[in-house]
Amino acid sequence: MAYSTKLSDALHVLAYVAMQQGENLSSETIARSLACNPSSVRQLMGKLRRAGLIASTTGHPRPRLARAVDAITMLDVYRAVEGEKPLLHLDTHTNPACGIGVNVQLVIGERFAAVQHAAEKAMVTVTLAEIIEAYRQRTSELAPPPAQ
Repeated sequence: MAYSTKLSDALHVLAYVAMQQGENLSSETIARSLACNPSSVRQLMGKLRRAGLIASTTGHPRPRLARAVDAITMLDVYRAVEGEKPLLHLDTHTNPACGIGVNVQLVIGERFAAVQHAAEKAMVTVTLAEIIEAYRQRTSELAPPPAQ
């Protein structure tokens, strides 16, 4: 079963742009960090631009954040790249003549809605600033000690 990595990739793009501010950040450069096709990066960046999360000038590979890192939440990014698509999906192709098939899907749908609400409530508390800070902390812990 295929699943989307758009949220993860979009957060990666935003963190990369934030940490490389002012650098030449072509879609090819960013794609190397993501290990993906530059056209995928351009599609993601288009969605992020339309959502007001990044800004850029045509012909200049210097995208920049359109908001402060502490003003961009994981939920903002999720909605930018996934729209109103839910995290969990019901199987809508069950047998309508089966009482279990119809009603269990309705019950599952209610539970999925509760999970969606909880996930969105959690996602709104995670900022790009927090992700970048955690990245910096992780990489500083991995860095070798300075030479004596």
